[in-house]
Amino acid sequence: MSTELDSTEGSGIGRWITRLIILTIVLGGVGAGVYYLPDTLLSKEVVENLTFTVAKGPIKIAVTEQGTLESSENTEIKCKVRGRNTVTSVVESGTIVKKGDELVRLDTKVIEENLSLQKTNVHEATATLEETKTDTAQSQIAIDSFEEGRYTKGLKSREAAVKRAEINLQASTEKYEQYRQLFKRGRVSELELDGSAFTVTQAELQLKVAETRLDVYKRYTKAMDLEELKGRLNAQKSKLSADQAGLQMDMARRARAETELANCVITAPKDGLVIYPTAAAWKDTPDVAEGVNVSHDQVLLIMPDLDHMQIEVGIHEAIVDRVKVNLQANVKLPDREIIAKVTEVATIAQPLGPWSGNVVKYDAVITIDEGEVDLKPGMSAEVEIVLAEYEDVLYVPVSAILETEEGHFCWVEEENAEPKRQRVILGESNDVYVIVEQGVKEGDEVILNPLEFMEQSTLADAGDYRGLGETNAVYEDAEDVTGEVTADE
Repeated sequence: MSTELDSTEGSGIGRWITRLIILTIVLGGVGAGVYYLPDTLLSKEVVENLTFTVAKGPIKIAVTEQGTLESSENTEIKCKVRGRNTVTSVVESGTIVKKGDELVRLDTKVIEENLSLQKTNVHEATATLEETKTDTAQSQIAIDSFEEGRYTKGLKSREAAVKRAEINLQASTEKYEQYRQLFKRGRVSELELDGSAFTVTQAELQLKVAETRLDVYKRYTKAMDLEELKGRLNAQKSKLSADQAGLQMDMARRARAETELANCVITAPKDGLVIYPTAAAWKDTPDVAEGVNVSHDQVLLIMPDLDHMQIEVGIHEAIVDRVKVNLQANVKLPDREIIAKVTEVATIAQPLGPWSGNVVKYDAVITIDEGEVDLKPGMSAEVEIVLAEYEDVLYVPVSAILETEEGHFCWVEEENAEPKRQRVILGESNDVYVIVEQGVKEGDEVILNPLEFMEQSTLADAGDYRGLGETNAVYEDAEDVTGEVTADE
């Protein structure tokens, strides 16, 4: 009696679980690979088997990923002002603008103060430079004046002194000769002759002194004075170069301040759509808004080329080798569906982040034809990349297949008999169906809830049985699932 009660209770549990599974599959419909079920099936008090008739026909193998529409060619509007600056006005994201329209305006107070300072520095540097130019010119004039004036005058004076000494010596020598002849005739005394000879000696000494002074002036005095004057000139020239360089630097600072003042008003370089950087592929740049501080070279706005749109998606490492350039991609946008193609597949995986869950993905670029209009960056997009298409193959729902250590199996319903476990050889699969290469034929009825018909004797290890594609799934409570079958035994 106890056994019968246990069996009855087991059968009741099994039937309730069966009903729950059936209801879930019916409500899920597409996920179970069943697109239509007769109303009479739902009207039965107890549903014994939920089956799928093995079909033959076309099947598409594809991978589906989510992405965001973006432009492949963006014109970046950057801040060209040094330091940090405050935005005073900015155009709204999504605005259509014309070339030359104002996009962003920055606060100019600090820049205007700096410009005023640089203008003052330029004026002071210009005045200093002019003074140095005057001093340099005077130093050059002093050299010219020395060579052409003071030196020449001193030279002539000393040359004249030599000439006078020569004349004096000549006159003294002639007078001595006269005295010497007169002394022979006894007309002058020896004392007078000696005095005349002394006069000649004195004249000779005076000539030597005059000649020495001339030679010293030519050889030493000129060089010394000229070197002193040239030293002053060189010093002035050096100061002149420094003042000129200083003025150039001050003028460059002034020009830069003027440029930065002009750059505080940013205009559109062309006609087109303007968006904030957050509407682009990256998400780490804050929106530009009034009162926000921005820095030099920061991207403030983006003008996407709407004729060159693309979607970047991540492809799982398990399937990335099958995603090739030029494969067709079906793109579902909020307002339309379009056909695109794969134009790029990364060879290096995306960096693993804290939220990646160690899932390795590779970036793939989906390019949209230029003929598409009214596309807007930031649109959410569902991308289906078609890996393969088969025209006439056998297929069953993935829910009908169980994977064991021995291979893949399904349960085929037979007339007036228990469902038969059938080994199958599978081909490719999508989210709903899997291609069956061997094991079943067209028209066979396969069980969609095969766990209901797994005999306890075949479950050497219940954890060895997995649903197709559920490589990490373990049915820890398989005995409860198969309780009805066990009771029937």
